[in-house]
Amino acid sequence: MKHVRIWFSKTGTAKYISHLDLNRCMSRAVHKAKLPLWYTEGFHPHAFLTFALPLSLGAEGLRESMDIKMEEDLCPEEIRDRLNAALPPDIRVLDVTEPVMKPGQIAWASYLVELEPEEGESGESLAEKLRSLLGQTAILVEKRSKSGVKTVDIRPGIQEAEIEPAGECVRLRLMLPAGSTENINPSLVVEALRADTGASCFARITRTGLYNAERIPFA
Repeated sequence: MKHVRIWFSKTGTAKYISHLDLNRCMSRAVHKAKLPLWYTEGFHPHAFLTFALPLSLGAEGLRESMDIKMEEDLCPEEIRDRLNAALPPDIRVLDVTEPVMKPGQIAWASYLVELEPEEGESGESLAEKLRSLLGQTAILVEKRSKSGVKTVDIRPGIQEAEIEPAGECVRLRLMLPAGSTENINPSLVVEALRADTGASCFARITRTGLYNAERIPFA
């Protein structure tokens, strides 16, 4: 039995696919690709598919991962090409490797948040409001969880934030806590920007990478 880590991008219209639907999509793709998958034993055997830190609905991902187990050894290029032939165009397999880290080691995620001003707002004023928000000692937001809604301060978790003007738009690069211990969704930063400063903008969120506690890229 061979453990395989499949790296893929999820962009365009695929960002509106929920994690459950992504799981179904990938399951159909691996079956259509006729990969020699390993199946669990018991009354209801199923293929082993595990995703590292699933994306939030509406966010794009440039390097997501899925682990599978195979009963036979195939070259990475063949696995990649078979899957891409079976997947929709907005989900592309980029690489196939052996797992190095465990998903539980993920502690940070990097994001690109592209902010497009809506009517009545300019890129310059949007960037200034963003600087004002990030300059605060506390950024209080309402965070929803299984236990209910609570007010939390996300400012300590924003370890890195870089503002880049892009014409009439603004790019915000963030490094945020991610994983089982602490998790800050970048959409909370956007919500705080709108609520605290009155900014009017559309946000496109892309996860660009995952890292362990030492900020080493997830591999």
